[in-house]
Amino acid sequence: MASRSCGNFLDLASEELLDVPQTLRGLPKVMTLPGIISDGNGSSDADSDSTSCHERKIIVANMLPLQAQKDNETGKWRFSLDEDSLLLQLKDGFSPETEVIYVGSLKVEIEANEQEEIAQRLLDDFNCVPTFLPIDIQRRFYYGFCKQQLWPLFHYMLPMCPDHGERFDRQLWQAYVSANKVFADKVMEIANPEDDFIWIHDYHLMVLPTFLRKRYHRVKLGFFLHSPFPSSEIYRTLPVRDEILKGLLNSDLIGFHTFDYARHFLSCCGRMLGLDYESKRGHIGLDYFGRTVYIKILPVGIHMGRLESVLNLATTCNKVKEIQEQFKGKKVILGVDDMDIFKGISLKLLAFEQLLQQHRESQGKLVLVQIVNPARSTGKDVQEAKRETYLTAQRINVVYGYADYQPVILIDRPCPRYEKTAYYALAECCIVNAVRDGMNLVPYKYIVCRQGSSSMDEAMGIKRDSPRTSMLVVSEFIGCSPSLSGAIRVNPWDIDSVAEAMNMAITMPVAEKQLRHEKHYRYVSSHDVAYWARSFMQDLERACKDHYDKRCWGIGLGLGFRVISLSPSFRKLSVDHIVSAYKRTNRRAIFLDYDGTVVSQSSLVRSPSPEVVNVLNALCNDPNNTVFIVSGRGRTSLSDWLAPCEKLGLAAEHGYFLRWDKTSEWESLAADLDWKNIVEPIMKQYTEATDGSQMEVKESALVWHHQDADPDFGSCQAKELLDHLESVLANEPAVVQRGQHIVEVKPQGVTKGLVAEKVLSMLANNGRAPDFVVCIGDDRSDEDMFESISNTVSNSSGPTVPEIFACTVGRKPSKAKYYLDDTADVVRLLRGLANASNPKPRYSAEFQVAFDAVF
Repeated sequence: MASRSCGNFLDLASEELLDVPQTLRGLPKVMTLPGIISDGNGSSDADSDSTSCHERKIIVANMLPLQAQKDNETGKWRFSLDEDSLLLQLKDGFSPETEVIYVGSLKVEIEANEQEEIAQRLLDDFNCVPTFLPIDIQRRFYYGFCKQQLWPLFHYMLPMCPDHGERFDRQLWQAYVSANKVFADKVMEIANPEDDFIWIHDYHLMVLPTFLRKRYHRVKLGFFLHSPFPSSEIYRTLPVRDEILKGLLNSDLIGFHTFDYARHFLSCCGRMLGLDYESKRGHIGLDYFGRTVYIKILPVGIHMGRLESVLNLATTCNKVKEIQEQFKGKKVILGVDDMDIFKGISLKLLAFEQLLQQHRESQGKLVLVQIVNPARSTGKDVQEAKRETYLTAQRINVVYGYADYQPVILIDRPCPRYEKTAYYALAECCIVNAVRDGMNLVPYKYIVCRQGSSSMDEAMGIKRDSPRTSMLVVSEFIGCSPSLSGAIRVNPWDIDSVAEAMNMAITMPVAEKQLRHEKHYRYVSSHDVAYWARSFMQDLERACKDHYDKRCWGIGLGLGFRVISLSPSFRKLSVDHIVSAYKRTNRRAIFLDYDGTVVSQSSLVRSPSPEVVNVLNALCNDPNNTVFIVSGRGRTSLSDWLAPCEKLGLAAEHGYFLRWDKTSEWESLAADLDWKNIVEPIMKQYTEATDGSQMEVKESALVWHHQDADPDFGSCQAKELLDHLESVLANEPAVVQRGQHIVEVKPQGVTKGLVAEKVLSMLANNGRAPDFVVCIGDDRSDEDMFESISNTVSNSSGPTVPEIFACTVGRKPSKAKYYLDDTADVVRLLRGLANASNPKPRYSAEFQVAFDAVF
């Protein structure tokens, strides 16, 4: 499928995009081969055959890793790299030969007449490509949709009333999509899709993968979410939930800090998009229209070298001496947090107050230093949090403080890095009490600073070989908590427990503090930001390695766009193609599944439509055809539903019962069914325990259905039931199988494949070996038929090799060579075969009009 040009890209959005001014001109052209200059606009997958001269990574984030300052005298902008930016630090995880290009916005507003010249400077000097969002788009995108709607929601805050959060605003959503479109345009100007790896960061750009995948079907695309991902009960309240999920799924690899965040994302995909995931050799993968979208779970690390260099600064050493003198004879508990409602600063202060009240011996000896970083957003919530923090601190200082003792010290001003580092190095304990946070690297920084350095040891009067200690009290609701096994984990809402945890941290024996510190330091020093970046990129390379082994084409409109990726030999079964083969042959065998093939799975009416009955009768009336419905359904149901089809063969309960036509008797396999007495009470137990599930009793099998149960609970119970039954039936002649929303127990050796073998052998023995075989099904059990037909025909000693059409319903991995999209496609194909049959089918006048409209 040909990719659309950049200029027509605005039609991707599900709503009308806002009017975004076009870039003044394209960015400077990028060299992709020695001596060859690309026009910067990229090329489609079909006609792009160049390869880059060296490895290149494109890092896309809301903000560029730059600091900007305007010279008041000259009016010129001066730019410098932000050494504290994670985006800049992750370069350490790449090889020195790797070229890294950044795409993002500047933290300052640039006049339109300066943008072209500054874009050139930033690309030449820093490999940075600025997006220059219009002011109104930037405001509604970042301060509107990102900060007022996504950020609170991802931190479990719902806008239950106007005083607590902003309700969904579609204009803000349009601004979000428009901003992502601008980012996509900039990436397209510089990307070489066949060779470059594109790494998108955080919740600001969650629909960007859709724009890029639409333009480049095989783009190598990773996404990392630096915030929490909420549970499905919270996320499903977002009106544009599907668009964002589908946007993320257009990536090849999606990264999360913790398994909890990944689990919530997978649960949302299952509940809202009906997607299943599985673990493949240690890697979690989602099958999304033939593409495997991998899930990466790895918390980000810190830049050890950057932090250690600050430790050795003279300003840091001087500051630590000053602080040491200020708190002489006292122990410092440190908190470093942004001022927002989720950091739990006021809860921390209440717990510290409780500590002073319950342990009076700590009064005058303990000081809580709370460094407050500037708020990243504004609003009534932030003002309320700030007001509560100040009132609580003031009350504690009034009640427990005296002339030369102030229990709580709030540092609510821009605090330079060297000063924070000095406090980290001196603090006896660090507490992070957030009620919800993405990662939070404060504990990591604290651990490294407590390890010290030669300069810091000298400033603090510590011997170099003296034991190092650190104590952490961390909320169980922050991303770094799982990786810090030696920390004291707390529920920040439990004031008493947090107070006791702080007291335990302060009074713990030195030897244990040392052991915990050593364990943490080993982890933090080995899992730094370079390790994180390197590991993510290795997994992204692995996820993209088979891009060119499959055929790709795009489907879907707007933000629902996705790419179908299938094996080159796996293609849609054309009606013209199969009808041509049908007309050339004289002995035909046709095998059809029932549910999900000739009758839709979603249909409440399980009997076939008049159209299906008419088509089946037309196929059966052709003397050259042998037609069978092969189903897991019971023989009574199939007999009733398909009673009008007198010449149709039926195989019920996966082939345990078989009937050649309506006039013949049912044949059954001889099997021991005593195991049903063991299975039935177990299935009843699971049915009673799982709301929405039901048990189906067949003559030869028992089936537990959980399609109407809660998706997560039903799937969990199905796995447990499977394990339970396999253990109790280990010595019984029965097999336990898990299918689509079912767990089934049936006799050994009973498969749909056996039905196909039996019918084909019988035809061959009667001198009517088929020269045309078609088999269509949608379920895992139908894969046995596909495999059996191929094996039976390949081992045949007949004079001619029959034409085989094994076809699955739905585009998914299969042993079949062909696919059809849905039951409507199946019925259309069968109509085509029926029209080529002899005698011709007779349709009603209304049906004939509808049929002619389709063909």
